Amino acid sequence: MIEPPSGLQATPLPLWQQVAETLIRDIAAGRLADGVRLAPERDMAADMGIAVGTLRRALSDLAARGLLVRVQGSGNYVRAGGDTASVYALFRLELVQGGGLPTARVLSVDRAVKPAHLPAFGGVEGHRIRRLRLLSGHVAALEEIWLAARYADHLTADDLSDSLYLHYRNRLGLVMARAEDRVGQGPVPSWAPPEFPHLPGTALPEILRFGWAQDGTPAELSMTWYDPATTRYVARLRQDTT
Repeated sequence: MIEPPSGLQATPLPLWQQVAETLIRDIAAGRLADGVRLAPERDMAADMGIAVGTLRRALSDLAARGLLVRVQGSGNYVRAGGDTASVYALFRLELVQGGGLPTARVLSVDRAVKPAHLPAFGGVEGHRIRRLRLLSGHVAALEEIWLAARYADHLTADDLSDSLYLHYRNRLGLVMARAEDRVGQGPVPSWAPPEFPHLPGTALPEILRFGWAQDGTPAELSMTWYDPATTRYVARLRQDTT
């Protein structure tokens, strides 16, 4: 098996889409500023360890979104303000320096009765998914996700992709139409793996997210604890001024 290029990961997303997602997040974070000319395509491809054709497919996707202007004989220029919607559009964590390709390692998947301390949503039982989140290979966060049991009889780690929302849509017919985040503080859970840089019980920033399906019913509840030394929570707002 060929190892993924540096900065990219072995994920269900094809390499060209990983490149596109990485560039989109860098543009949204301001790491690639409006008007900046990207390095020559052959140099970029060599730096990423990918084929030029793979890179060109990613750049074509950005150009179609209005995020890139491709000038024959001159190069590729960033155009901030285009369509930054992506597979990870609702994923709000970034590296402190900005951007970062999200990936995840599933630690466990169980169907269980939801604990009494959780806010009520979506029935008595749920699928509990625990994951270690990474950004461009850097350990960033822990997640515990509860999906209402009505959407699937059984889930396994092999069923799940790095983007759960993409999996929900493609495999379960569930579209997460909206979400509400409540940011606070909470202790690192006891199930934290050794790779996570904080011991269980350590107080860290915690995100409590409620998610609703396309029919307006509650579908998901998640808790995320992230490492503030390497990771930040970012919500960017845009207002139509026309």
